[in-house]
Amino acid sequence: MRKLIQGGTIVNEGRAFIGSLIIENDCIAEIIEGTLAPRGTFDETVDATGCFVLPGVIDGHVHFREPGLTEKADIESESRAAAYGGVTSYFEMPNTCPQTTTLEALADKWERARLSSHVNYSFFFGATNTNSSLFDRLDIHSIPGIKLFMGASTGNMLVDRMEALDQTFRKAAELHLPVMVHCEDSALINANMKAAKERFGDDPDITHHWEIRSEEACWASSQLAVRLARRHRTQLHIAHISTQRELSLAKQPEDEGRITLEAVIAHIMFSNEDYLTKQALIKCNPSVKTLSDREAIRHALMDGRITTIGTDHAPHLLSQKQGGCAKAASGMPMIQFSLVTMLELIDKGVLTIERLTELMAHAPARLFQVDGRGFLRKGYKADIVIVKPHHPWTVNEACIQSKCKWSPMMGYVYHWYVAHTFCNGHHLLDNGTFNATQRGEQLRFRNHI
Repeated sequence: MRKLIQGGTIVNEGRAFIGSLIIENDCIAEIIEGTLAPRGTFDETVDATGCFVLPGVIDGHVHFREPGLTEKADIESESRAAAYGGVTSYFEMPNTCPQTTTLEALADKWERARLSSHVNYSFFFGATNTNSSLFDRLDIHSIPGIKLFMGASTGNMLVDRMEALDQTFRKAAELHLPVMVHCEDSALINANMKAAKERFGDDPDITHHWEIRSEEACWASSQLAVRLARRHRTQLHIAHISTQRELSLAKQPEDEGRITLEAVIAHIMFSNEDYLTKQALIKCNPSVKTLSDREAIRHALMDGRITTIGTDHAPHLLSQKQGGCAKAASGMPMIQFSLVTMLELIDKGVLTIERLTELMAHAPARLFQVDGRGFLRKGYKADIVIVKPHHPWTVNEACIQSKCKWSPMMGYVYHWYVAHTFCNGHHLLDNGTFNATQRGEQLRFRNHI
């Protein structure tokens, strides 16, 4: 099959130019700069005039809830939401039921995704206090890395023994596997929650969430993770940075690029002022913090201190999002709206479309050494998203693809629209028409090792 995408503004590796892409079967065959239409016979032609053509988004941080929590979401529904959002590859987290902390649980997820994922997939292997001996048996070409919870969050996977933490960082370094870490100090959070309950009752109002899951709790845990990474020369990726203070951990010369930071949509989009209107819909761990923290994170998107953007996509039933700091579930579904949210920030002057493409496609591919994806290059897999500016639409329940059927963006009017998503050359999304028969591929990593 030969397909042509013509007339759009191609954004790739720091450049934006009018051109055409030719797809042959599952790969990019040619990238042609200029306005002239390529000659030849094509099975399908997409006119991208007035649109931007980007590499498909790689979301390195999602929770799809399968197995064990499928009343909230599953691989089929959330990978469909991903396609609607221009996300063509994802790395899923291990806090499911059972947790992905054994080889058997990992193998089960591969099979589930093979059968039902519409876009490309991989799964982090979860660290525990006792399972580092399994790391040597992992196929380092099939997983992005090790996920480590240094703070208690959804799924109760806290690793809190110093010996286990040290072993995790040491073994990961030996295997050339990145460690992606959720950094919050659980002892500080527990003390803050105890004090808040004594003052405000058993379920403190959601406006106190940022005080309970505090800057101090994030800083203490992130500092410890950096010390361990420096000790063992481990590639450390700190997930969902939420504070201005933690940004100082990035780009230190002595780390030689081994310490990197992820920002997620919640902390880029919201501040503690939004708790008054959004309530627990924006409750997540780490918490959404102050306006100055949000603005510092936005600045860091452009200056390089933030390396990647993910979503921490985490669906819950809407009934589970009711209540305050103690009772409401933490997490929000954002994978369908991550790309368009960041495109809106381009219009506000927060970042450029070239930098967005780096943060959401190039950098995750480079950091986790994803084979043959993340860039628009000849011979690379044809994972492509075409977005249309000046195309207003409103988020409502009918358009939400996630199984939970709600979003903190409900009622928001976007002015960018994901018109087309190609995954492995398949035209998965075509102006709102979805090809539900297509399945993604298992991602591969580190082909040079």
